[in-house]
Amino acid sequence: MLKKIGIILFFIVPLAVIAVLAFSNTDVNRNTSAPSKMKIENFTLTDVYKKKHSLLDYNDSKAILVIFIATECPVSNAYNSRMVQLYNNYHDKNIAVLGINSNKEESMSECKSHAEKNGFKFTLLKDDKNSVADMFEASVTPEAYILEPKTYKILYHGRIDDSRNESNIEIQDLENALNEVLAGKKISVTQTKAFGCTIKRI
Repeated sequence: MLKKIGIILFFIVPLAVIAVLAFSNTDVNRNTSAPSKMKIENFTLTDVYKKKHSLLDYNDSKAILVIFIATECPVSNAYNSRMVQLYNNYHDKNIAVLGINSNKEESMSECKSHAEKNGFKFTLLKDDKNSVADMFEASVTPEAYILEPKTYKILYHGRIDDSRNESNIEIQDLENALNEVLAGKKISVTQTKAFGCTIKRI
């Protein structure tokens, strides 16, 4: 009898462990763990109107939102109106919004015309040698980061929301994080998986 019980347990226990693991990972794109410990330092880039900007310029903000974007990526372009809305919603609440283009094949003039065509009011910077993208370890467009002013600690890193198709959005991860910052709360979901087109590096 004990032998039979042992055999049954041999099969049941591993299955139970698998079930628990599956349940605990129901959403692989969201977690509450701390984001990467990468060190973000002050940098200076030129915007599409040839004006230089540094992170230091935004130290008086409540948070600095950095979004890596592209002119030709269909996923990034699907978020153009949402990025405009993000700026409209948070600029007056002292959230600095910076767009960065790090794609080697997208020129400054192309970035400028793309920004004007889509009504971007946020500062759009050109990362010619993708050194800033490398520092952030950014890999796709769009990819968002919320930084703590002065320390440049990453408070949130990942996607803007959970669907390229605006009509299918269920979770607005970036807005949720920004609202928590404004409320003086700790961000509950600090890292999600960004999706989009690969940044084309030099």
